[in-house]
Amino acid sequence: MRPYGERWRAPYACDPWGSRGRLFPEAVSPTRSEFQRDRDRIIHSSAFRRLKHKTQVFVYHEGDHFRTRLTHTIEVSQIARALARSLGLDEDLAEALALSHDLGHTPFGHTGEDTLDECMAGFGGFDHNAQALRVVTRLERRYAEYDGLNLTWETLEGLVKHNGPLLDAGGQPTLRYAARGVPLAILEYNALQDLELATHAGGEAQAAAIADDIAYDAHDIDDGLRAGLFRIEELRAVPFLDGLLTEIDARYPTLDLSRRIHELTRRVITRFVEDVVAEGERRIAALSPQSAQDIRQAGDTMVCFSKGMTEADASIKRFLYAHMYRHPDVMRVRAQADSVLRDLFRRFKAEPELMPEEWQADLPKDDEPRLARRVADYIAGMTDRYAILEHRRLFDVTPDLR
Repeated sequence: MRPYGERWRAPYACDPWGSRGRLFPEAVSPTRSEFQRDRDRIIHSSAFRRLKHKTQVFVYHEGDHFRTRLTHTIEVSQIARALARSLGLDEDLAEALALSHDLGHTPFGHTGEDTLDECMAGFGGFDHNAQALRVVTRLERRYAEYDGLNLTWETLEGLVKHNGPLLDAGGQPTLRYAARGVPLAILEYNALQDLELATHAGGEAQAAAIADDIAYDAHDIDDGLRAGLFRIEELRAVPFLDGLLTEIDARYPTLDLSRRIHELTRRVITRFVEDVVAEGERRIAALSPQSAQDIRQAGDTMVCFSKGMTEADASIKRFLYAHMYRHPDVMRVRAQADSVLRDLFRRFKAEPELMPEEWQADLPKDDEPRLARRVADYIAGMTDRYAILEHRRLFDVTPDLR
């Protein structure tokens, strides 16, 4: 029975009452839809709480005003819900996907992922998207009857494929995974529950994915300016941002810097969201989908930027890469974080008894790939702060990460 007051959905939205279900069947809730239950399980997970102390670009102690994985995730969730509502998609599923999209990230931002990937080079590598799937299907241990969160097919599908298909029509890995193949964790789970890796995800996952891009652009501009990594006038090198700054200065010629920064970032979000809605409406109208499966099988992304805004997004990312992500101060901290995680990986792999007891359970020491994956799981789940504390416990000298 559908609850009273349920929001309208377009025919092409994923329907929680028509879900393909869960790996482990459960009784339907009398008060919440299936996607609402997924969202709530994600919010109450241990992995979600740890996002509070995981870095985006800066390490955790650099200031309370910079984004963490948690604040970033909340911002992505807000944008994803706005897009879903405007396009007639299921808001709860879009929110669940936004809230879960970073659960597989390591401490110390993308540095941690790069480091673990290199450490795991002989054991299948490390991929944060595959790790998120491991978290919600295996590593969360809260329920009496199964490991993981037992999320719906639609949420798992969206989590794995929010950036597009993993396989082409011939069953070969797509460009993202062409060189290395689809991560084993995804293939292993797909053997249990077919996630249709050769199709796009539903519209809700596409909304969450583009919301991630929008949030990144806006808050990295904000954080970079407030950290002094670049000046606001340098942003005029990006034509899209130059136009927004000209608009702000014409309307508020004496505005102080802090408010000027906020006026810029809020306009970035607004223009991107309005563009995605307009482009999404145009593409959906051309396709005229009558089901969520029509969206999946469209052969192209439906919820995305227009051609012009795609270039604006790319130009912002090019600027941030040069002026923020590769800034000498950031690169110095990245190098220190890299050394911390490499030290931890080598030490735990050589002496797994140094990990907490629950991480040693059922772990044969003569199975090196399994041992390496267990160590990677343990380290990937750490917060920045915990990784530093573990390093101090095990080593005489720990970098300051400043």
